[in-house]
Amino acid sequence: MPEELAAMAADVQQLNTKISRAVADGKLMESAAKNIHALLSGAPSDLYLRAVRELVDAAEWSELNDRFYRTLAFGTGGLRGRTIGKIVTTAERGNGREGERPEFPCVGTNAMNFFNISRATQGLVAYLHDWNAREKISERPKIVIAHDPRFFSKEFAKLAAKVASENGCDAFVFEGPRSVPELSFAVRYLRANAGVVITASHNPPHDNGYKVYFSDGAQVIEPHASGIIGKVNEIVSEAYKPVAKDPQGKITIIGKDIDDAYMQRLETLVLDPTVIRETTSLKIIYTPLHGTGGVIIKPMLKRLGFNFKVVPEQDHFDGRFPTVKSPNPENAEALTMAINLAEREDADVVVATDPDCDRMGAAVRARDGKMKLLTGNQIGSLIAWYRTRTLFEKGVLNKRNASRGVIIKTFVTTDLQKAIAAHYGLRCVETLTGFKYIGAKLGRYECAIPEQLRRSYVDLSEDETRKLRLEHSSFYVFGGEESYGYSGADFVRDKDGNGAVIMFCEVAAYAKAHGQTVDELLDDIYSQFGYFAEKNGSLAFEGAEGATKIARLIKSYATDPFQEVLGSKVTNIRNFETAEIKDVEGDQIPKEKMLMFELQDPAGAGRITVRPSGTEPKIKYYLFAQRRPDSGKFNSAELNQIKTEVNEKLDRLWDWLQKDAQSRLGE
Repeated sequence: MPEELAAMAADVQQLNTKISRAVADGKLMESAAKNIHALLSGAPSDLYLRAVRELVDAAEWSELNDRFYRTLAFGTGGLRGRTIGKIVTTAERGNGREGERPEFPCVGTNAMNFFNISRATQGLVAYLHDWNAREKISERPKIVIAHDPRFFSKEFAKLAAKVASENGCDAFVFEGPRSVPELSFAVRYLRANAGVVITASHNPPHDNGYKVYFSDGAQVIEPHASGIIGKVNEIVSEAYKPVAKDPQGKITIIGKDIDDAYMQRLETLVLDPTVIRETTSLKIIYTPLHGTGGVIIKPMLKRLGFNFKVVPEQDHFDGRFPTVKSPNPENAEALTMAINLAEREDADVVVATDPDCDRMGAAVRARDGKMKLLTGNQIGSLIAWYRTRTLFEKGVLNKRNASRGVIIKTFVTTDLQKAIAAHYGLRCVETLTGFKYIGAKLGRYECAIPEQLRRSYVDLSEDETRKLRLEHSSFYVFGGEESYGYSGADFVRDKDGNGAVIMFCEVAAYAKAHGQTVDELLDDIYSQFGYFAEKNGSLAFEGAEGATKIARLIKSYATDPFQEVLGSKVTNIRNFETAEIKDVEGDQIPKEKMLMFELQDPAGAGRITVRPSGTEPKIKYYLFAQRRPDSGKFNSAELNQIKTEVNEKLDRLWDWLQKDAQSRLGE
């Protein structure tokens, strides 16, 4: 044993010498060297040492910089990063076979691994204890934990539960993979203090993440966000001393009971069951893309009477996502197998959900008989229009109470939803990107109900809560993001892929019942409200160098903004990082790195928005255009001509923006 310790000390000394030399030569960042030393000093085994030594001996400085240039930041949504490195070391590979999941996650302070899962959970639980003390709550904190089928998700969830319980918190852990919206529902249903989902949504297979929810079932916002971030950042080691046995929490496995309660509420999303019952000819193809969606969506579609089939090759959990390049239902490629099955089955609709089932993408059989992909803006607008129209038709909404109805969308979501809201007399509230802001609004609407009436709000039926909201507060009709996230009720406080499938399939049934394809129904909406078109683009920059480029670009747009774009004058600039901006309800919009440029363009291209992604190494661009009818409606010929003109303009605008970005970076 003394000989082994001496040998290890010699290895560390030799490693330190090489690291110091690499820093002096400019190959390794100083911050990376500092973080390597910190990680190795508190290592629970020799795994970290062996992985780092292998990369140092191979002079893989770029990989080491990416893994260690920072400690993975716990942001307002939690953590997200690589759980498998670009280079997998022999130490990490362990007993794993080539091409399969390594035995151990990526070693590094800037990675999703046991080190950061432990830190995050320690910090979250510490914040919950402090919060309970401030609020004079004597019970132990409760936390609900779910995970998707990604690499290491199950192990991370197990570790999070262990850390939580050993630090005095009760943990409720789902027995198997479950969706983000079900976690959101479960937090409120179980009266928990917080929730965690181990997921990286639709990111590539090498990523994973840690999303945090508070007692309202929504992702954390201020003041909780800063409080949790502060607690997590105080913790520099994955090691901790468990509390004494008696104060330790209990770990409870949950599953079917929560599934059943959640599905009961999902059933209430259907506004006109007769449309579904009378349209059995509607054929639906569904794919969960190897993720959690099949747990709830398959039994729900069957329960509601929809005629559907599931893509068999994608109907099982698999963190490799082997049948797609990316498990992102925004991408056409991800829907290829589902569309091929739809062609063989002569189906009307394809719906797909991402691995954690908070987003849904769709394709429909168009009037020409071919399958056509819909954008997130188009899907959301169809659902928003149908739900608003049907609620008025059923008498739930009317002229007397319409002012209490609300549609919520993000600033980068189509203004068609704003036009629909205005037509029916509803409010349209705009938020920053991130469903946590929509969730926060739903929390405010609940709190606006008199306290004596909302004490048992979670236990009330949908009809009962709807009555309270219409009489005393605001009735949430629909909410959505252009990035394929939707919600139609407040029993979930995040975007809900399970609910989105149900709501969209009802829209498709309505179109079929009226002898229309879904794209014909969408054109009817355009003809009435105007043609609204959007184009989204992004530029990806990986690693430490990429983060610097993204920061440079955002700063450039703020200090040297566009004055004119393709001959169109910029008439207004809104910098969301510096300006004081309030929404239509008078609530302050939080500061964020986002810039919005309004254009004076008779051809219809009206707005450009630029922001860095909060979850991926990208800078995102949102382009908006619209043409409204002067009076009456557009006829078919007018609409087709306008579509061509506007879409061509948006294509030219995106080409110009890419070249401008290259110029700003000096490339």
